[in-house]
Amino acid sequence: MISVLDLSPVVPVVVLSDASVAVPLARALVAGGLSAIEVTLRTPAALDAIRAIADEVPQAVVGAGTVITPEQVDACVAAGARFLVSPGWTEGLLGAMRGSGVPFLPGVSTASEVVALLERGVREMKFFPAQAAGGTEYLRSLAGPLPQARFCPTGGIGPATAPDYLALPNVGCVGGSWMVPADAVAARDWARIEALARGAAGLSAGGTCR
Repeated sequence: MISVLDLSPVVPVVVLSDASVAVPLARALVAGGLSAIEVTLRTPAALDAIRAIADEVPQAVVGAGTVITPEQVDACVAAGARFLVSPGWTEGLLGAMRGSGVPFLPGVSTASEVVALLERGVREMKFFPAQAAGGTEYLRSLAGPLPQARFCPTGGIGPATAPDYLALPNVGCVGGSWMVPADAVAARDWARIEALARGAAGLSAGGTCR
């Protein structure tokens, strides 16, 4: 399976209340260099948005975020999600994600949660909520005793802080929504979103531009 952490330095975290904008939005993100797109299950339109992107934007690797139940795992994969992201995890949810056949990032915010996942053979995780849970200093502290764990930090990260996260040895990518501002989506300003995506795609490990 592909590693979600290696698809792109930044994964757009998208919340859509209108599935009709999903395809042009995804095309703008892909044109800007961001092929991995996380559509969160925070609205009733999410599954339709995932399905539309999967069907009509083959260049995109669309995934589902805010996955919190085994039933959602099944529904997301059926809709075409190619990866899954959760804000946390339980044994039941982890089992469902393992059995889904697609890559997944279970959410953690403490060292104990990281150790528990490592014990279960999971090495790639979402660190959430990143800023509130300790930010770069916390992740830097985890790198020493738990170097085998790799993270996608998400939550409160913007263009000013993303490079600091990407400079860490245990961070593969970050998740953020700054390249899909709500006003630009509402205005269907795809050119602006493409430009913001291009700036985010220029970030790389080490916190520098490619």
